[in-house]
Amino acid sequence: MAAPLLDVDQLRKRYGDTPVVDGLSFGIARGECLGIIGPNGAGKTTTLRMCLGLTAPDEGRITAMGLSMPGDAMAIKARFGVVSQFDSLDPDFSCAENLMVYGRYFGLPVAVVRERIPRLLEFAALTHKADVKPAELSGGMRRRLSLARALVNDPDLLLLDEPTTGLDPQARHLMWERLQVLLQQGKSILLTTHFMDEAERLCSRLLVMDHGRKIAEGAPRELIARHLEPDVVEAYGQGASALAHSDARAFAERVEVSGETVFFYTRGAGPLLQALSREPRLRTLHRPANLEDLFLKLTGRQIRQEG
Repeated sequence: MAAPLLDVDQLRKRYGDTPVVDGLSFGIARGECLGIIGPNGAGKTTTLRMCLGLTAPDEGRITAMGLSMPGDAMAIKARFGVVSQFDSLDPDFSCAENLMVYGRYFGLPVAVVRERIPRLLEFAALTHKADVKPAELSGGMRRRLSLARALVNDPDLLLLDEPTTGLDPQARHLMWERLQVLLQQGKSILLTTHFMDEAERLCSRLLVMDHGRKIAEGAPRELIARHLEPDVVEAYGQGASALAHSDARAFAERVEVSGETVFFYTRGAGPLLQALSREPRLRTLHRPANLEDLFLKLTGRQIRQEG
């Protein structure tokens, strides 16, 4: 069995008395997209920072492509591509110039970067914006330029920290299409995201984090089957909240309430839907269980504060 492209073993990081990453282990194979999901403060970004050598772990081991972090940080980062949560594009340079300057950071010859720029701009659907500065681009265009910039050194592994946050649906879908192309080309991706549909579309494997720990790991569909009932019925409308304490509970394995909506998790929705049909003021939605249900079951419905 081939060694993982990136191997993280028993990683720990504390700030004061608070463990931010607590005994985390995972690996990424070549051509794989591993998604890390979890609520605010779960330790996702700190994990990425340690993988990049930007934050020193208190304990644990990080190896990538046979090299060790942080001792071989420069050599490892030369084979990584990074897209951070927030754009770090140089506002004084055009799209093409941003790619050239970033390529030079890696010590690539000018001729090599110049040859790559047209292909990178085409990949990002920005050929017509080559001479435009980032401030004149839409949010989606800036994110695609950041992705193109992360590819300038032809990396083996891309580390993407919430790459589509703040984008409209059309821009997100275009970004997903570009990431799928990279996976088909054999690139590996480590992705953090708050979008469950993004995780399900892109990731061959997911790691669920909470309070710095790994609480679940596996393929998206496998995790859903392992932790959830297959059917979900949402009930909302006048009198919905009372259903949580009514006879309807008998038709579900699990019932949760969020705001004015009652969620029934069941292995057969027919009897439950028939019972709810006797309540004319209710509205119901019957759907299969999804990653959002998994996320909420494992990490809770309570909103976490940043920090």
